[in-house]
Order: sequence, then structure tokens, then C-alpha cells
Amino acid sequence: MGLLTSRKALIGIVLMVVGTLGIIPGALPGSAQTMTYALVPAASALTLGTWLVGTSEGGRPV
Repeated sequence: MGLLTSRKALIGIVLMVVGTLGIIPGALPGSAQTMTYALVPAASALTLGTWLVGTSEGGRPV
């Protein structure tokens, strides 16, 4: 089963992209306080996406 054919991996990839794009505005210097609050859900989405991609295939996750 390939990485792009697994539903779990595709959801993980989407979450990783969303999480990465969510972190960029809050990490820029001079960002507003409200943008720093967006870092928590963005980091959570990135972490969950990474976990989903890592565990989408059989065997030991790396």
C-alpha cells in the first residue's frame, strides 16, 4: 500500500500542510498577540498529521 493510497496518510499530509501554514504567521517577528494563539492548534495539527503519516503503514513507526 503506497503512501498516497492510504486514507490515513492523506489526512495526515493535509494536517501537516495546514499546521505548517498555521505556524508561519504566528512565528513571524512583530506578529499580533492573536496570531500567537493560533500556534497551539497549528502545532497540534502538525503533530497529529505527522503521527498519522508515521503510523499509516504496517510495521514499526519510525
